[in-house]
Amino acid sequence: MLNAPSRIDGMGAFAAEPIPARRKIGEIRGETISVYEAWERAKKLDRIMIVEVSPRRAIDASNSADPLRFTNHSCCPNAVLRIRQGRVEIYAMRDIDTGDEITCDYGETHHEGQLACRCGAPKCRGNL
Repeated sequence: MLNAPSRIDGMGAFAAEPIPARRKIGEIRGETISVYEAWERAKKLDRIMIVEVSPRRAIDASNSADPLRFTNHSCCPNAVLRIRQGRVEIYAMRDIDTGDEITCDYGETHHEGQLACRCGAPKCRGNL
């Protein structure tokens, strides 16, 4: 996995080699915190790298060296984010070529439709 500037937003995570469909790409790792703490931290961040893994726990990847923390949203993603046993795992939905940006559909977010989506997909929903 490589990090590089993204046409979607800021930095992105890019495939360093071909990734076959259904393969686990990796995990987003970080500090385990309470959802309350996640909300407090998110208020102070320009870039939110926090994923809720349960109604009470979240992973804050803001200070992580994990390259997948830069996985951007797309309305037409090539990967899916799954929460398994408190871990944030990312799997390829289809074959991903070397150099392709790894993207996931963030689904429901706390932005409540107030954040403009910049994914550029033909069927972009327009917001997160």
